[in-house]
Amino acid sequence: MTSPPPPSKPKPKPHRRVDNTPLGIAAMFGSVFFFSLMNVLVKLLVERFPVTEVTFFRNLFALIPVCIAIQMSGGFANGLRTAHPWGHLGRALIGMTTMVTMFWSFHLLPLGDAIALNFAAPLFLTALSVPLLAEKVGIHRWSAVLVGFLGVLIIARPSGDVFNLGAGVALIGAMGNAFAVIAIRQLSRTEPPNTIVFYFSLLTTLVLGLTLPFAWITPTLADWGLLVAMGILGGAGQLMVTRAYSLAPAAVVAPLNYTALLLAVLFGWLVWDEVPTGAMAVGAAVVMSSGLYILHRETRRKATPSKPVPPGSDD
Repeated sequence: MTSPPPPSKPKPKPHRRVDNTPLGIAAMFGSVFFFSLMNVLVKLLVERFPVTEVTFFRNLFALIPVCIAIQMSGGFANGLRTAHPWGHLGRALIGMTTMVTMFWSFHLLPLGDAIALNFAAPLFLTALSVPLLAEKVGIHRWSAVLVGFLGVLIIARPSGDVFNLGAGVALIGAMGNAFAVIAIRQLSRTEPPNTIVFYFSLLTTLVLGLTLPFAWITPTLADWGLLVAMGILGGAGQLMVTRAYSLAPAAVVAPLNYTALLLAVLFGWLVWDEVPTGAMAVGAAVVMSSGLYILHRETRRKATPSKPVPPGSDD
C-alpha cells in the first residue's frame, strides 16, 4: 500500500499593491519638502566645495536611510539580489551626470530658476519615449512639448548667439533626468524600488569617489553636519517619492511635485534674497502647465487600454 503524497506547500501570495491615496499624497509632500531642504544645503555647499565632492557625499550619506529601508522590508539578502547589474550601472552613470549638472546649475542660477528649468524633464521624456520606448505620441502631447519649450525659452532668455551657461547646464540636467526615468522604467519591470535606489546610491558613490583626489576641500566640523544632513534628506526624499507612487495613482501625486518650485522660490528669497523675475514666473507657469497636460494625456491614454488606437490618433 503506497503512502499518500505529502501535502503540497501553499504557494506564497503575490505582493499586492495597497492603495492609500491620502498617505500617498502625504508621502509626496514629504518628499518635496525633503528634496527642497536638500537643494538649499546643496546650493550652500557648492559655493565652497567642488560639485563632484558635494554629489559624492549626497549619495554616500543617502545610503543610511536606504539601508534602513531595505533592512525593514525584508533584509539585504532579498534587497540586494539583482539580475541586471549592468542595467544598474547604466542607470547610475545617467543619474550621476544628471545630479552633477543639476547641482552645478544651483551654483550658476537662482534656486527658483534652476528648479523651474529642471521641470522641463517631462518634455524631454515625452520626446525621448518615441525612439527609446517605442511609445506613440500624438498631436496633443507634441503640442504640449512645443509650448513647454517656449516656456523654457522665456525662463532662459537667450539673446542672439549667447545662451546663459546656467540655463544650459540646467537643461542638460533636465534631459538627463528624462533618460534616468526611462532607465528606471526598464529596471522596475523586474527590480524592486529600494534595490534600484540602493544600487544607484552605491555605484554613484564609488564612481565619484575616484574624482576626490583631483577635486577635494577638507570640510570643517560644521560642514560635515551639512553634508550628512544633505545626504540623509536626499535618501529619505527618494524613498518617500517611491512610496508615494506605490500608494496612489501618478495622476494624483505627480502634480504635487510642482510645489517644489514654490518652496525653491521661497528659500531663494529667504536665504539668498533672490527675487524671481516676471519672465521666470511666466515661463515656469508655461512649463508647469505643459507638464500637467502631458500627464493628463498620459493618464487618459492608460485609462482606456481596451480600445485600439486608430492611425493618426491625437494622443
